[in-house]
Amino acid sequence: MKLYKEFYADEFEAWSGAVDTLDRILNEGKGADLEALLDEIFPDGATETEVNDLLWFEPEYVFENLGIETDEEEEDEDY
Repeated sequence: MKLYKEFYADEFEAWSGAVDTLDRILNEGKGADLEALLDEIFPDGATETEVNDLLWFEPEYVFENLGIETDEEEEDEDY
């Protein structure tokens, strides 16, 4: 059985490596943009694990699509 529930980005309880990614997104004020991106990536819905894995293992992809500079881009600007 699959159970899907609606949630807002600031309500999602990320775990492991996804915590830092989600915190950065929320600190940048991009929670609503994340929700729109997730709707685009997962049009039929996603499990909490799928969302967490995206945030954990693909942070550069998420940041790029949300217009958030990655640590690498920030380092490049410092030189």
